[in-house]
Amino acid sequence: MPEWFQKIAPHVVTYWDRFLASCEATLQMFLIAGSIAFVIGLFLGTLLTVWKADGIRPRKIPYTILNVIINFFRAIPFLILLIFLIPFTRALVGTAIGVTGAIIPLIFGTVPFYTRQVETVLASVDPGKVEAARSMGTGTLGIIFRVYLHEAVPGLIRVTVITAISLIGLTTMAGAVGAGGIGSFAVNYGQGLHYQDIVNVCVIVLLLTVFILQTLGNWLAKKTTNRKLFH
Repeated sequence: MPEWFQKIAPHVVTYWDRFLASCEATLQMFLIAGSIAFVIGLFLGTLLTVWKADGIRPRKIPYTILNVIINFFRAIPFLILLIFLIPFTRALVGTAIGVTGAIIPLIFGTVPFYTRQVETVLASVDPGKVEAARSMGTGTLGIIFRVYLHEAVPGLIRVTVITAISLIGLTTMAGAVGAGGIGSFAVNYGQGLHYQDIVNVCVIVLLLTVFILQTLGNWLAKKTTNRKLFH
């Protein structure tokens, strides 16, 4: 361990193993919940786009039901959602604490937000390109993959990064109430034991993570703008 780090963060060094375990727990929550939320949110956002009144396959009743469900979970603050889902989480995974118990609430907290982001991005796709594809006999799946998703790649990257950054905040919040991770470490060992250096290091780690995600997202969005990704 560098001497300069031991001087500015002596208590982090003391609890180094627990700090690393907390970082690992946060990474697990982020990757597992994020991967599942990405797939579900992309799917639901696409369904809303396809099923809306002016979509390529309008379905009023399914659209209304899905829309209400998304709005319901978006309206619940995450801390309340954690408590609300405890019985369901326990029934599904056997526990409501730790990393395992945090995955389900994190998914429920992230999917509605990401679904709306995806819906907004897909709605911005040029309707003329959709109509051109339909006039050439392209089916629903063809329009979804060759027009909507293809044209929306840069926008989808940007909203995915926004959602990922939001998810980091949710994992920290979940950690502060028993899920483990950096949030739990900062509260229990930083605030609880009055070790400010622990809080400072946790904040720096989170800031660096957000900076890396944002930089990577901006680079990918720029690379994919006005370029053909599929042939």
